[in-house]
Amino acid sequence: MPKSRLNIDLHVHTCYSPDSLTSLDKLIDRCQLVKLSCIAITDHNTITGALAVKEKAPFQVIVGEEIRTTQGDIIGLFLSQVIPRGLSPEEAVKNIKEQRGLVVIPHPFDKIRSSVLQPRALENILPHADLIETFNARNRFSKTDDKANELANTLGISGCAVSDSHTLGELGKTYTRIDEFDGTPAGLLNAVKHGSLVRKRSSVLVHMASTYAKLYHRVRRAHQC
Repeated sequence: MPKSRLNIDLHVHTCYSPDSLTSLDKLIDRCQLVKLSCIAITDHNTITGALAVKEKAPFQVIVGEEIRTTQGDIIGLFLSQVIPRGLSPEEAVKNIKEQRGLVVIPHPFDKIRSSVLQPRALENILPHADLIETFNARNRFSKTDDKANELANTLGISGCAVSDSHTLGELGKTYTRIDEFDGTPAGLLNAVKHGSLVRKRSSVLVHMASTYAKLYHRVRRAHQC
């Protein structure tokens, strides 16, 4: 019997990130509307929002975190405990692996974002990387994604397409299409390896929305989702 096909987005933010105002309930409604079958919540330096969405959502949710290390961002998937910011990249990767999670390289080579993993750090952790974002909808230049895709192909690491959404409108336009998997890290890796990428670049205006969200959170001094 043929497996069902899933649309998955492995890089999604909620209002628990300081640069997003996406409420949890509206996120869940939007995912159902655009037929996303599985998402990874990867808020900055917290898994609180991810755990809450996992509890509420009627679809599969992977608990993740976008971790700010001393040398840039790394994503961990299938986490059970938060990983503190400020670790070295190697320490962050060790922590992810100790939780039997997956290491994802987010938006490599993007020259606009200050949070991109630095070249030497990227080189050091690539032997431990499980996935590379070969298309991030928030990247401004196609050459950035081309370079990430070339790296993934050279090293034999699977690539994924992600929205990196911080607003509701970004969801459902960019995702990875895979066969149904068993919910485990190994199952996801195998499915992504044989999946296909659906790619649509986000408007530059989404960055303005994130800037506004940062200002809003600073004024409120608390995340209210």
